[in-house]
Amino acid sequence: MARLLIAEDDAAMRNFLTRSLIRAGHEVVAVEDGLKALPHITPGGFDLLLSDVAMPELDGVSLAKRAADLDPMMKVVFITGFAAIVMNRKDSDLPPLPAVLSKPFHLRDLVAVIEQLCAS
Repeated sequence: MARLLIAEDDAAMRNFLTRSLIRAGHEVVAVEDGLKALPHITPGGFDLLLSDVAMPELDGVSLAKRAADLDPMMKVVFITGFAAIVMNRKDSDLPPLPAVLSKPFHLRDLVAVIEQLCAS
């Protein structure tokens, strides 16, 4: 399966995602914000970044931009309660077409998106 990096500031959500995605067969590293995620991002280190959009220190969109510079092949999935804001951003340096799941989302939808992105 895939190697996943999770950046989520809500501890309960981060723990739930970690446990659930490990059970789904993925290898997971989870951190509480974008700044803590950056040192983990190396070329080929992770297949996918799963990031909350609204986080302290370094938000998910800024993290995704920096991650694209560090590992252009890493896929990105945003999880957010602010999907419309993410989809309307005009940032040209944002990784192409990041997947966005609006909170609350069903775990099977997240797993399906991860599997689809990692298979391509």
